Amino acid sequence: MSQHEPAGADARSYLDRQGAGGLWSWIGSVDHKRIGVLYLTLMVTMFWVAVTIGILMRIEQWTAGPTIMQPATYNGLFTVHGVIMIFMFVVPGLPAVFGNFFLPILIGAGDVSFPRVNLASWWFFVTGALLAVLSLFTGSGAPDTGWTFYAPYSLRTGTNVSLAVFAAFVLGMSSILTGINFITTVHRLRAPGMTWHRMPLFVWALYATGWIQVIATPIIGITLLLVIAERFFGIGVFDPAKGGDPLLYQHLFWIYSHPAVYVMIVPAMGAITEIIPTFARRTIFGYKAIAYSSLAIAAFGSIVWAHHMFTSGMGEAANLVFSLFTFIVAVPSAIKVFNWTATLYRGSIELAPPMLYALTFIFLFSLGGLTGVMQGALALNVHLHDTYFIVGHFHYVMFGGTGFAFFAALLYWFPKMFGRMYCRATAVVAWVPLFVGFNLFYFSMLVLGLMGMPRRYFDHLPQFHTGHSVATVGAFVLVLGLAIFFGNLVKALFRGERAPADPWGGRTLEWTLSSPPPVENFAAIPTITGGPYAYNPGRKA
Repeated sequence: MSQHEPAGADARSYLDRQGAGGLWSWIGSVDHKRIGVLYLTLMVTMFWVAVTIGILMRIEQWTAGPTIMQPATYNGLFTVHGVIMIFMFVVPGLPAVFGNFFLPILIGAGDVSFPRVNLASWWFFVTGALLAVLSLFTGSGAPDTGWTFYAPYSLRTGTNVSLAVFAAFVLGMSSILTGINFITTVHRLRAPGMTWHRMPLFVWALYATGWIQVIATPIIGITLLLVIAERFFGIGVFDPAKGGDPLLYQHLFWIYSHPAVYVMIVPAMGAITEIIPTFARRTIFGYKAIAYSSLAIAAFGSIVWAHHMFTSGMGEAANLVFSLFTFIVAVPSAIKVFNWTATLYRGSIELAPPMLYALTFIFLFSLGGLTGVMQGALALNVHLHDTYFIVGHFHYVMFGGTGFAFFAALLYWFPKMFGRMYCRATAVVAWVPLFVGFNLFYFSMLVLGLMGMPRRYFDHLPQFHTGHSVATVGAFVLVLGLAIFFGNLVKALFRGERAPADPWGGRTLEWTLSSPPPVENFAAIPTITGGPYAYNPGRKA
């Protein structure tokens, strides 16, 4: 990668007061770095709201029968937990935070293509988040449909579904604007010499994700508007009592929501691909294979949606085709895992906190992927569908995958973003309850599913009590790890040591800038003259 002179040490940091100062200098800023931090702040806040709701649900499952709430309350909390985690943390997660902050820097640009649109996307996100929380406390009760809003129940329930559905619609608008911005930025603002095959692989991941956001998100937007229209005006689109088709809703929902899984996981894979070569002290193995596998995941992930519907009554031919595609989509993901492993082979591995969490991602995501392939087999799917096995698989992919990749990326880029070093020992200590609690929690769900425990139930039969008890203990251990993890970072913000420009020995352009980066990123737009990830041992701080 190019070697230009970094911005001077006296350059003004993006954290310094800008414009009118105070709060407005943040919420009205068009600086991509500040917008990334705004996303991070709100997303972590909403994450803890959803974690609190999840703990309340696990306490309810601690004993048979009502423990601390009634079924209607449980269903409402269950729905909002899913909406927050999916639409406000996992889907926007890495693109909104690290994509906004680092995409322009990684390609040698001063900002994204449309800075004001970028700010608007954050305001859409804020609005959607507020509406989702508001749906809990207004109208005729918290929505109780689950985060999928399946028809016809979402059309017939008397709870406040319309506001929650509209919140998801607004959040989708934020996602579309972000995708448009990223695609345009990659095409138009790459620094001189930054060819496609010189781009960092995190940029490739954001680019592939941007296309999914732009192409797939409008489908769910239209679908959610149809649900609202049917609730308010009584038109028959999805309600069979009015001549509608509830399977049409499932098709439209999953045409978006399965590609959305890859909106969640592809940027996570991109972040892991930045971390592994840095701490293995090796050039990434199979650059082009990883780059194009991101595009392949985006493409194949858009045509496998109906594997969520094997038990819905589709024809045998459709089931066979979607089962085949489910196995095919696992191939590009396996390519990435192979290349990460090959990069580690004979590497001089430093098990720093970002690397520890990145390796944990590979392990947990692989378990999630293997349990997903199990569900792609038609005969197994019939028995596992709508059981706790699905819940366990989903969390291994979403939390064990995207969540742990988010943690790894935060540990990796935190010094660059905020100019402070966290306590490395505390980050490792936090990993222990995170890893142990996570597997106690969600592996118990896989076992419960194999035993036949149906998902989305307020209560459970006696034969499932031991599994639920273990899962609840795991949930508390997991939350302890989360508290230590985030507590360490909050402490670092105020009392951490000053971070050098390159604390890890990184290879990409962000590590040539001061920590935190200057307002304009680069004193002069760099010219790229070498390939990506060419390890230079002299760069290690």
